Amino acid sequence: MKSDFREWSDIRVFLAVMRAGSTLAASRVLGMSQPTVARRIDVLEHVSGLTLFDRTTQGFCPTPAAEALLPEAEKMEAAAGALAQIATRERNAPSKPIRFSLAPVALTKNLTAILARFRADHPGTSFDFLPTRDEVDLIGGEADMALRYALEINDERLIRYKLSEIRTALFASESYVAEYGLPTTEADLLRHRFVMREGRIRPGPIDTWLLERITPDQIVSRSQDFESLFAAVQTGIGIGALPRVRAHLEGGFVECFTPADTVVGYTWLVVSPAAMRRPEIRVFAECFARDYAAFLAEEKAQILAGAEASGQSDTA
Repeated sequence: MKSDFREWSDIRVFLAVMRAGSTLAASRVLGMSQPTVARRIDVLEHVSGLTLFDRTTQGFCPTPAAEALLPEAEKMEAAAGALAQIATRERNAPSKPIRFSLAPVALTKNLTAILARFRADHPGTSFDFLPTRDEVDLIGGEADMALRYALEINDERLIRYKLSEIRTALFASESYVAEYGLPTTEADLLRHRFVMREGRIRPGPIDTWLLERITPDQIVSRSQDFESLFAAVQTGIGIGALPRVRAHLEGGFVECFTPADTVVGYTWLVVSPAAMRRPEIRVFAECFARDYAAFLAEEKAQILAGAEASGQSDTA
C-alpha cells in the first residue's frame, strides 16, 4: 500500500490515533479493524520517513513529529467537513428552473404537453419561459436553451439538436384567390402582386427564385417578421412565401405552385455548454429533442396529408 499523506483517509486514521491514544480505540471510532489501523500507521511512518508514535504498554504516544503535523491535519479535517456541508446544501437545494427561450408562436399546447410529461417523470423540474423572437445570448447566460429557426447555428460552442426541416411555399388568401385567381405557371406570376420578406426573416431560395421572375412594381408590401408576413397575405393584398405547415395549420390560405428548392431553415434546440453541465438539463434536452422532433414530424404528415386530400399539392 502506498500513501504519501495526500489522501484524506490517511489523515483520518492519523487523527483518530492521536485522539484515541491507541489503534484499538481508534478502530472503534473509524469502524475499521485494529490490525488495519495499525497497518495504516506503519505505512504512513514508512512513507513519510517519520516516527509518528511511540508504542508503549499504555498505547500509542505521539512523537514531536506527530505534534508538528497535527495543526495541518486538523485544517484538512475542517476543510473536508466544510466541503461535505456545502455538498449536502447543494444536494438538498431546490433545483433551479430551466430557462427556455422560444418564439411566442411556439408556445403551443403540444409543446407544453411535452414539458408536462417530463415534469411528471422528473418531479421538481420547473421552467422559466422567455417568449421572444430575438436571439438571446445563451453563452452569456440569458437563458439555458432556446428553440431557433435557421439554416445553420454558427456558434460552435452551442450544443445543437436539429429537430425538423422548414419548407416554404407561395400562398394567397382565399379573398385574393376569389378576386385575382392563382398563378399556375411561371408566366402567370407577372399578373400577380406579392408580399416579400426582409430584415429579421432572411430571404431564402424561394425568394430569390421569385425575384428573378417578377418586376419590382409587383411587390406591394415588405414584412420584417413572420407575424406581419402572415397578416399581410391574409388581408389579400398579395401572394407571399409562407412556411407550409404553419400556413395549412392556420387555415384560410391557398397554396400556389412552388419551385422544388423551398428549404429555408431548420428547427433547432440549442443549449449552452454551461447549462449542459446540469444533469437535469442534459436529461431534458435529450428527451425534449426526441419528443418534439417526433411531434413536428407527425404534425407535418397529418397537415400535409389533409392539404393533399383537399386538392392542394404536396411539395414537402
